[in-house]
Amino acid sequence: MEDVNIEVATQEVSKYTDIAIMYGSEYGLKIISALLIFVIGKWFVARLTKVVKTLMEKAKVDQTLVEFGESLIYFILMLVVVLASLNSLGVNTTSFVAIFGAAGLAIGLALQGSLANIGAAVLIIVFRPFKVGDFIEAGGATGTVDDVNLFSTIISPLDNRTVIVPNASIIGGNITNFSTKKQRRVDHVFGIGYGDDLKLAKNTLMEIMQADERVLSEPAPFVAVSELGDSSVNFVFRAWVATDDYWAVYFDMLETVKLTFDEKGISIPYPQMDIHNPQKEA
Repeated sequence: MEDVNIEVATQEVSKYTDIAIMYGSEYGLKIISALLIFVIGKWFVARLTKVVKTLMEKAKVDQTLVEFGESLIYFILMLVVVLASLNSLGVNTTSFVAIFGAAGLAIGLALQGSLANIGAAVLIIVFRPFKVGDFIEAGGATGTVDDVNLFSTIISPLDNRTVIVPNASIIGGNITNFSTKKQRRVDHVFGIGYGDDLKLAKNTLMEIMQADERVLSEPAPFVAVSELGDSSVNFVFRAWVATDDYWAVYFDMLETVKLTFDEKGISIPYPQMDIHNPQKEA
């Protein structure tokens, strides 16, 4: 009886061994092939992304775009490697592609605002309408650019606040960059009374500009009568300065003109309204 049981057990072991050999011979090479594809593919993807990153850095592409491009290329190529590995195992990858496509569409619709900001960031980095440190007006904010990331641009206004502007808002509107030129023009309009000496006022304004060492001699300062207003004779006042001196000169000129006009007895009119009572006059 024991011999019969041993024989039956031997037959069962032999049966399962044959099955294991059959499946091993059938799927062993596929598993090895899939592992080789994955390992070699991963090594190749790492090398390729490193080469692309090096080329972008040599081309002096912005670091933000370099990192974003490196991550994007690595993700796409690794997805291809994984699908190739699964395909070598005999897995039907068509369904996976369909699932990834549907998931990508759903994610794209859900994150379309964020994706728009990323696309805008790429445009900002590639075309460089401004850079960190520039003084700009864009997206409803005016100030110095502190940082440009994939989703937003950080702007610090003159009062040292922090304004975070979505990149899509910046690309979607006008961008004024005050830092691209080495020189800027200070523009003011000053009015004097009709009874004041016009030539004295004009010469005084010109002397104020010429006395300030920050005002450039070329292009030359400019003063001229621009308007005979309702209550004043208005002068345009234009002085060219280095971009870094713009705001200092802008505010200093306002104070200097007012003090100098007071010293010379030149009035700066302001709107007035005379109210008459017809009944009282009658």
